[in-house]
Amino acid sequence: MSAASLAAPPLTAWGIPAGEVMVIAGPCSAESREQVLETARALAPLKVRVLRAGVWKPRTRPGTFEGAGVEALAWVKEAGVEIGRPVAVEVATTGHIEAALKAGIDVLWIGARTSTNPIQMSELAEALRGTDVPLLVKNPVNPDVQLWLGAIERLASAGVRRLGAIHRGFSTHARSAYRNDPIWRIPLDLRRLAPGLPLLCDPSHISGTVGLIEAVAQNALDLLFDGLMIEAHRDPPAALSDAQQQLTPADLGALLGRLVRRSPTSSSDEYRARISALRLEMDEVDHGIIGLLASRMSIARRIAGVQKSNNVAAFQPDRWQATLESRTREGVEKGLDGEFMEELYALIHEETLRHKTEMP
Repeated sequence: MSAASLAAPPLTAWGIPAGEVMVIAGPCSAESREQVLETARALAPLKVRVLRAGVWKPRTRPGTFEGAGVEALAWVKEAGVEIGRPVAVEVATTGHIEAALKAGIDVLWIGARTSTNPIQMSELAEALRGTDVPLLVKNPVNPDVQLWLGAIERLASAGVRRLGAIHRGFSTHARSAYRNDPIWRIPLDLRRLAPGLPLLCDPSHISGTVGLIEAVAQNALDLLFDGLMIEAHRDPPAALSDAQQQLTPADLGALLGRLVRRSPTSSSDEYRARISALRLEMDEVDHGIIGLLASRMSIARRIAGVQKSNNVAAFQPDRWQATLESRTREGVEKGLDGEFMEELYALIHEETLRHKTEMP
């Protein structure tokens, strides 16, 4: 199934009113029946549409809490029934799927470590063939939109129709305040490739600490994400997993009350006129940037000619380092982000070398 043919029902097909942010919330892990029930009861008055809890926890190192397993499915289901909400758990194996469906779990999600593996995704897709359970796919750990899209397409090819995607950030070596770098362009690329697919954000896993969650959540809504998955625990400091990124239900309620849902556009004539004028200005700037880049590559080819005629290498490490530092510094002085400038000039340099080395 191609990306163009991938079509998932909108969130209205999940029972979510048009324009409403779909909120999935609950503890990182189901630790005990009492903990799940108490947390669920505290979440019941909030605008939480689905109760989540981890039952099988794929941890980085052994010896940490890896979930209560099959026994916890009953706790989660009981809590959902009591507060009148559907419940969601993560699945990573065909056995997990079988047990979750048998327990009456309403929504499944596939985690970042699982969606990275195409063979594993194919096995899960076959296990889900013929079912009608809503399924959410978190982005792979790798910052690769094609890998994410491929995982979703495997499920769609098996007949899974109520699909959605969850952006939870990526593992990178970049210096970052986040636990997982959001790299917002990747989920936006996914939306471009699969425009009908509901897209949610997991600010808990992106942030890693509660202090960043609200800003990440608001950023997601500003980018027209359809919903949020946020971890909430009755007593976060006592949590057996990811204690530092879980909110109390009360704090979650306050946060949800502060978030602002943006509209895709406005019917105001003044807005339309001002936006049109500003976009024309931006178009002119873009045309100028493209022209300048073309001129830069033309100069690069001329430099390459001089270098070749004098038996000098195309790559000049000292010159490149000095250029990178000076351009980054100039960009920062003019209000641009330093990391952005480094990434931009790395791309420009790569293209410059291509022009220089492909010369006859």
